Formats: sequence, structure tokens, C-alpha cells
Amino acid sequence: MLKSFLAIAFAALFALSGAIQAEASERYGKQKVVYHINYDGGPESKKYKGAMRNIQNHINAVGAENMDIKVVLHGNGLGVLMSAKTDDALKTAVSSLKGQNVSFQVCNNTLKGRKISYSDDLYDVWEEDIVPSGVAELSHLQQQGYTYIKP
Repeated sequence: MLKSFLAIAFAALFALSGAIQAEASERYGKQKVVYHINYDGGPESKKYKGAMRNIQNHINAVGAENMDIKVVLHGNGLGVLMSAKTDDALKTAVSSLKGQNVSFQVCNNTLKGRKISYSDDLYDVWEEDIVPSGVAELSHLQQQGYTYIKP
């Protein structure tokens, strides 16, 4: 009897979860969003991890299939990918987001100005991830209809 009750309760919970997700998709629709990170992550990259959680929560609410997310990093924001080289929790968060088609875009002005090697100093950055200017990229994306968020 207890097993039957648990099975029914689990089935009801699963159905409710699906209904909530469907409602969220209807409520929010498709979204294009640019997240802007140009600040220091603080001790133990706490701010960076918080930003990664914000992005994941956004995906959870709207659904990865309904999202086009770009994260533009410039100035101190490159610390996200510098810290991810040695911080396993941050590395996992970045990898997980990339696995959900989140694009991380790195400012070339910052790379040059701070003499940062994208291949040696940053986690999982490729030439196609580099944009000429982080600030100009933010403006460009907003002109294309991306919503600006600074976590």
C-alpha cells in the first residue's frame, strides 16, 4: 500500500513539474539575453559563481531550447575564465552552461591591454570566442534585440 501511495505521489509530482515547465515556456517564450561581467569575483570567486547560478536559474525557468544567451567578459570579468582554470566548481559551472549553448565572449582589448593569453591563461576559450571590444559587443547585441543583464 505504501509503495502504491509513493508511486502515485511521484507520478503526480512529475506531472506537476511538467505542467510548471510548460507554463514557464508559454509565459516567457523565446529570449535573447546578454549577461555583462566586468567585475572582480571576490574571495573564492563568489561573485562569479553567483553570476553563473543566475544564468543557470534563467535557463531553468525558460528552458535551454528557448534561450540564446551570450556572456560578454571584459576587464576584471575575464577573471571568470582565469579562475575556472583552477576552481573546479567554477569550471563545472562554465562547462555546464556551455553545454547548454551559452556563449562566452572575451574582449580582445582586455587580452591585449593586460597581456593575457586566451589559450594559456583562460579556461576553454577559442579564437572564435574573442570579440574586438567587450563594450562595443554589448551595444551591438542590444541593437540585435538582446536583453541586457548585469548579475
